[in-house]
Amino acid sequence: MSTKRARGSYGSVKKTADLRSEFEKDYHRIIGSASFRRLQDKTQVFPLDQSDFIRTRLTHSLEVSSLGKSLGQNIGENILKYRPNCGFTLQMKEDISHILQCAGLIHDIGNPPFGHFGETAIREWFERNLHQLEFRGKPVDEILAPQMREDFYHFEGNAQALRLVTRLHYLVDENGMNLTYALLNTIIKYPVPSTGIDKSTGNIKDKKMGYYYADRQIFEDIVRETGAGNCRHPLTYILEAADDLAYKTADIEDAFVKGYVSFHTLLEELEKLCSQCPDSTFNVLEKLKELYVRGKKQGVKNPESYAVKNWIVRVQGFLMGCVTFGFTSHYDEIMGGTYKHDLFYGTFGEKLMDLLGDIAYRYVFSSSDIYRMEMMEAVILDYLLERTVRAVLYYDTDKKLDYIDTRTVSFISDNYRNAYKLQAKGKSDAEKLYLRLLLVTDYICGMTDSYAKRLYQELKGII
Repeated sequence: MSTKRARGSYGSVKKTADLRSEFEKDYHRIIGSASFRRLQDKTQVFPLDQSDFIRTRLTHSLEVSSLGKSLGQNIGENILKYRPNCGFTLQMKEDISHILQCAGLIHDIGNPPFGHFGETAIREWFERNLHQLEFRGKPVDEILAPQMREDFYHFEGNAQALRLVTRLHYLVDENGMNLTYALLNTIIKYPVPSTGIDKSTGNIKDKKMGYYYADRQIFEDIVRETGAGNCRHPLTYILEAADDLAYKTADIEDAFVKGYVSFHTLLEELEKLCSQCPDSTFNVLEKLKELYVRGKKQGVKNPESYAVKNWIVRVQGFLMGCVTFGFTSHYDEIMGGTYKHDLFYGTFGEKLMDLLGDIAYRYVFSSSDIYRMEMMEAVILDYLLERTVRAVLYYDTDKKLDYIDTRTVSFISDNYRNAYKLQAKGKSDAEKLYLRLLLVTDYICGMTDSYAKRLYQELKGII
């Protein structure tokens, strides 16, 4: 387990004065960062929601962190017990739990405003507009190298997270949070560039891109230090399972609270699943019914709510068992870098997770309320992208910017502009142009939902 840091170290405090492990130091660096705090005003499912109950990216990340740590403990304990000769130690169990706890906190830290729809909106804006932009009389998409161009067509919050914590987050220098290599490798869900995406392989690691062309050297440094190469880091499987488990169960709970999914609707959906899988050792339908009856007997005011919320807790416990089984039963493949699936694959948990995702899609994500919100979000992001991309095309060139473009560029954080200037030193004109476009996505992704909406209204003169 590599405790080495990606870039340098801080301070002059003697080693004996700080008894924290390197991974515990990672935790405190993340918790104290402005980037982490901004997650409290970023969408999980319901953008700009006024309810204190509905989850944000911050509460989701805390849940993933908690689940990840628990899964690390469960899996570590299982390995110690059933694989005593594999070289795994008690200290390794503690380390992987701390790494997963930290990884859960930052796995979504690079996401733009308005949740996953924000990622889609950014990708589609570049697909529509990149070929129409011109720089010194040439189409921008012809100036950029293939991987540079594909980075924008396949824009991904996962790649942005790596960029944020290694380049954009300033503490005392230009090297980001200076997190450990082990942690950085854990958050790289897709160890391929934008030109390496290939869904036809059936390997989960090839589905999306994991790093930008601009950050390729950082990626190479990380995987060389950990030894992962172009394979997934073993802990990445656990992080992904914690993420999937957290959001798929939370989406159902949030949908219930918001009135999109009723107790009886959930009951009907589970009846269909259980009729297809009658031999499951964990009967999700009977458990929901049992909790409803218990709520009635105890005289709770809303037995349906009591049943659904307690059912979510029971389901999470069951699914954690599926993840533990999935990792330990495929241990050799995972450690050898050949395992192609997620950790729910081949278990009843896979079918249950699929159902939960399908319920959220049919009853929530496909609802007219969400569609209306997404239309509003698309208008906001399209305008901000259009305005900012036009402004940065000739930024840092010999061409003078006009009055509006100068002021637009001034809105971009000094941190991001300084990161651009550091990366742009000695680069070709094409690379500098690419980095200026990345400067825009850095800027947009640093916005909270409320800030993006407010900036749009201000620039459009909407009082």
